[in-house]
Amino acid sequence: MCLAKAYLIEGKEKQMVLEDVALLTVEGRKIRLKTLFGDQKEIAASVKAIDFQNASIILQSEPERMEK
Repeated sequence: MCLAKAYLIEGKEKQMVLEDVALLTVEGRKIRLKTLFGDQKEIAASVKAIDFQNASIILQSEPERMEK
């Protein structure tokens, strides 16, 4: 099974924040990620890209987005 990995871009750094992501929901200015195993993470970010071929989600941190 190949579920998505979520990455967060903060400034010039990109770090993986969660593996096996099965659900992504947008709640105002926050992104909620939930894994197949029920783990959840809420991040102040926006969706920059979703790459279905490589099963990756790229998120932009909210503070970085607000500066532009």
